[in-house]
Amino acid sequence: MTLALLGTVPAAAQDEERRAAPPGGQDPLVLVFHAEDAPEDRTRAGVRAIEALGAEGPAAEHFAVDVTSDPADFTTAGLLDYNAVVFLSTDGAVLNASQEAALQTYVRLGGGFVGVHDAAFAQPESEWFTGLIGSRPDAASPDDTQTAVVEVGDRVNPATRGLPVEWAKRDVWFNWESSPSGQVHTVARVRESTYEPGDTAEGWDHPISWCRDYDGGRSFYTGMGGTAQSFAENNFRKHLRGALLWTSRLARADCQATIDDNYAAERLTEPNAPQSLDQIGEPHGLDIADDGRVFYIGRGGQWTNAPVVTDWADPDIGLGPGTVHVYDPATDEVTHAATLEVFGNKGGGGELVKNEEGLVGIVLDPDFADNQWVYLHWTPHSEIDRETHTGERRVSRFTFDEASGTLDLASEQVLLSWQVQIHSCCHAGGGMDFDSEGNLYIATGDTNSSQFSDGYSGNNPEPEFAGVSFADARRTAGNTNNLNGKILRIHPEDDGTYTIPEGNLFTGEEAGGGKTRAEIYVMGVRNPARIAIDPRTDWLHAGWVGPDAPEPSATWGPAKYDTFAVITEAGNRGWPYCMGNSQPYRDRNLPDPEQPLDWYDCDAPRNESPHNDGLVDLPPVTDNNIWYAPQGGAPDFPRDADGVPSYDLDEQFLRLPWLTGGGQAAMNGPVYRHDDESDSDVAWPAYWDGKWFVGDLYDGDQPRHAVVMDPSNVAGGGLPVHADGLDGIIPVGEGGIRNLMDWKFAPDGSLYLLDYGRGFFNADQHSALWRVTYTGGPATPLPADLAR
Repeated sequence: MTLALLGTVPAAAQDEERRAAPPGGQDPLVLVFHAEDAPEDRTRAGVRAIEALGAEGPAAEHFAVDVTSDPADFTTAGLLDYNAVVFLSTDGAVLNASQEAALQTYVRLGGGFVGVHDAAFAQPESEWFTGLIGSRPDAASPDDTQTAVVEVGDRVNPATRGLPVEWAKRDVWFNWESSPSGQVHTVARVRESTYEPGDTAEGWDHPISWCRDYDGGRSFYTGMGGTAQSFAENNFRKHLRGALLWTSRLARADCQATIDDNYAAERLTEPNAPQSLDQIGEPHGLDIADDGRVFYIGRGGQWTNAPVVTDWADPDIGLGPGTVHVYDPATDEVTHAATLEVFGNKGGGGELVKNEEGLVGIVLDPDFADNQWVYLHWTPHSEIDRETHTGERRVSRFTFDEASGTLDLASEQVLLSWQVQIHSCCHAGGGMDFDSEGNLYIATGDTNSSQFSDGYSGNNPEPEFAGVSFADARRTAGNTNNLNGKILRIHPEDDGTYTIPEGNLFTGEEAGGGKTRAEIYVMGVRNPARIAIDPRTDWLHAGWVGPDAPEPSATWGPAKYDTFAVITEAGNRGWPYCMGNSQPYRDRNLPDPEQPLDWYDCDAPRNESPHNDGLVDLPPVTDNNIWYAPQGGAPDFPRDADGVPSYDLDEQFLRLPWLTGGGQAAMNGPVYRHDDESDSDVAWPAYWDGKWFVGDLYDGDQPRHAVVMDPSNVAGGGLPVHADGLDGIIPVGEGGIRNLMDWKFAPDGSLYLLDYGRGFFNADQHSALWRVTYTGGPATPLPADLAR
């Protein structure tokens, strides 16, 4: 079958001015090429769709269409009048050497190319054409029509702008001989869990549509369009039209944002001088001023093999340096701004020896440029009680002295302080951030032992020291009258005091007063090291580390779940009663904590610990958005009539296959917001706008992703609908960022990261501040090359 040629290929003008301009003209023309024996119904449907798309929208986006099945029409002169060439139904179509050379010349002169579905079978012996397409279908790909979900990861590309984030489509879904991820810019993926991908499945990262600036021109390929019905579908027609507008030079697009080589990662700090912390302390957090200076802190550990005092009879028990350093990108220099004497240099060894207290959080005042105020979240050594093994955690405001480049320690104003147990490790939390109303969010750990519950709920009421229970998180995270295991929200005032914003979880007057703390915004978090406010929505994004159980238990409940959540209002996130999507633990209590009691009710949890001095009836648990265990991402199980999961590994299903577990230490990141008015040459592209960066301390199989959330269900625990892996952009492995401790975007759009280093409780030669910048070019075509 051959479709009639709707227009002849005009001879190209031969003058030098024409050859210097990109192919095509101000009256855009698109050439559709198909095999002579192509399937008639699909080919005719595709041609008619492209013709109709050329007449849709404003007149400035219109284009005309010619159609051919004759390879002889591929001549150097003949192609120059076309803004774009479309390969449609080209399985079996072969250009000879001179015809492919004409296509190569056309692309190198700035021509556009669109490949649809089986265009990936054309020119099977051509390495250049493989590069133009991006990959080839695997021979064992399924060849039947199946319904699957398409994830639309690029929200700004003209081919995907306005499409739903999740799109159910019936088509023929190719697998690839080699994944093009990282080499092309993927705009959409197909979700393999929604269909049968066959033995050569790609896994969670299965690109289905992508684009790239290739060999001087622009190439767009979609694996969709394998059925005639596709060309009648509204979403696919929008998708194809956007691809045609970009390749025809009627619209601009960034097709470089997810290509690994377009990013440069640079270590900014040198290793410390011997027995010194001149460059960096034990990395534990950063914040960035409007002028680009990076303020970063060290928790309390010193250099490797530095003396550590663990004897409680010694007055210097746990004494360590909480450091503040400043990196200035204008000079590429580091200054050591302050050292605070903290309790926290007590690392290594067993449960009763190591400690995570110290200088654990930093945030700059929203008006730092004017007032130079810096807020630190820390445990001063001067306030520890060596008899009861307790300490004081506080949030203090200091003034930074611009003249000397140091923090004025005498300027301290203590906003908020509370008691923590420091007898048994761990969980100090530490993250802080401000919202647009000037409210300060403070993440606190549950200060609870990781032991004495076999790694499950952390609700053992029995162990205690000097009357303080240290293994019962119901005393802290699950207690409405305790500031540990929470995310607090206060409004700092200029005089060093604070007020309580409206909308926190409690007023402080519940049950007549004395049973709640009004500072609590979120309760039920275990160890939230990092939090971030989305500057556009003011939504809180948080992550926290879970317990240590390697597998779920039908007796005690879920395994180790590290957690991320988008928090749009005050609430209870579950610990130590429930984890993940309302998966309950088993209660335990005196006289025998080894005997399991009833399952907790996530809808109406009760705190019946003997160490509870708050409310017994707690707010209902809100489902979280992301959780992962050693077995993988978002484990779930069949549930009985009471809603209790089976916790049987043989019945487990993983709802987020892009996530894997292991050692696990959740490290929440920022929501990127692209500044369209910025002239920065290092800013990450607009592709990443609105994406939430979630990661883990550990590299390798642990998560480091940028995810797309659906705003319509994010508040109720909606899962991410798309995730971009970052391992090709943020270097991992030896020589890379092995232990991610914090990450934030700077005003210039570059990404700063802290590598904790190797081992724990010290700063070693790998502890470092890094920056990842974008090095790709601008969107294409350039404004001067637009057809209209």
